[in-house]
Amino acid sequence: QLQLVESGGGLVQPGGSLRLSCAASGFTFENYVIGWFRQAPGKEREGVSCISSSDRITTYADSVKGRFTISRDNAKNTVSLQMKSLKPEDTGVYYCAATDTSHFPPAQYQYKFWGQGTQVTVSS
Repeated sequence: QLQLVESGGGLVQPGGSLRLSCAASGFTFENYVIGWFRQAPGKEREGVSCISSSDRITTYADSVKGRFTISRDNAKNTVSLQMKSLKPEDTGVYYCAATDTSHFPPAQYQYKFWGQGTQVTVSS
């Protein structure tokens, strides 16, 4: 059964850190680009970061560059998103998604599989 399961969300104060994880199963993980997206209340879902399948090329949204780091472990079928210096505007539901498209970075509509999301709240 194909699954993407996010974990690691929670409540953190501004300036704090969180590490999100995405555990994958049911497909050939190493062949897929994995992306992280987020959706704040009342806003559209936006791309945060993605990592290519084998050569681990990464991209980041301008708003998170220098603060977030994406990584993957193909042996464990997991992708992590290390988030530092968190700001209130980082609040939202964070989703991981997977695609095997050859285009990099993929557009949001190109992602085939999505997790259920994990809530991140940055507030004092």
